[in-house]
Amino acid sequence: MSNIVETIKADLTNAIENDKLVLPTLPEAALQVREIAENEDSAIVDLVKVISNDTALSARIIRVCNSPLFRGSRAIENLNMAVSRLGMAYTSNLAMGLAMEQMFQATSDMIDKRLRATWQTSTEVAGVCHVLAQHYTKLKPDQATLAGLVHLIGVLPILRYVEDSDIQISSIMLDNVIDELHPPIGAAILKKWDFPKDLQNVPLEFANFQREVPAADYADLVMIANLQLIAGTKHPWNEIDRQSISAFGRLGLDPEMDMNEEEDLNAQMEAAMALLQ
Repeated sequence: MSNIVETIKADLTNAIENDKLVLPTLPEAALQVREIAENEDSAIVDLVKVISNDTALSARIIRVCNSPLFRGSRAIENLNMAVSRLGMAYTSNLAMGLAMEQMFQATSDMIDKRLRATWQTSTEVAGVCHVLAQHYTKLKPDQATLAGLVHLIGVLPILRYVEDSDIQISSIMLDNVIDELHPPIGAAILKKWDFPKDLQNVPLEFANFQREVPAADYADLVMIANLQLIAGTKHPWNEIDRQSISAFGRLGLDPEMDMNEEEDLNAQMEAAMALLQ
């Protein structure tokens, strides 16, 4: 292991332990949306008011509503109708997730590329999580989507640190730092953001293939969604014996099943991923 990797790991670990690591803050729009969703006196109009300040966000929520995942009998033309159809909880989680996208950008080319790739993976995982939650669990599809969108959130401060310190590091070495450190950083961020406990553990647990829990949870969904997306590639996770991963059983899924061959499922996963892109 090269010295630079050890130095970065030591610096970041030190910063985490002493609460010195600058954790990202939730975008203003996401905070406002959450506040409304959590206030029992809020009505749909309050949510519409906040979201409509952001034209791009409004357009995307209307698009989600008209997608094959939610398509009703008539097209949705405005935000009011969209929020009414999706409901407060779903709309607020979706709006929070989409508002985070702006955090995944940087000035330096290499870091920007990586952040965008991380967001791309997050949206794909989120799309699959949505569909898995809907078909195989009693978990909430909106929370499942959010779990997918934030499971790599710990990558952000690492890349910011590399950018700010102007560290020259190879891609492989950077991967090594990220793989080891993003889970605890991710959990710390979600704790700081006051996310529900069952989402806070997702960054820590989604790659713990030997985990045993009493019932399927959001970390299970994110794990299986990740495995689904890398199926057929040279990813090292494909060398794990899927029969040994108990999360499949908790979701009632056959470890050998190829979801891409299940036409209905596949169409829904494609739709769910496209929504978030």
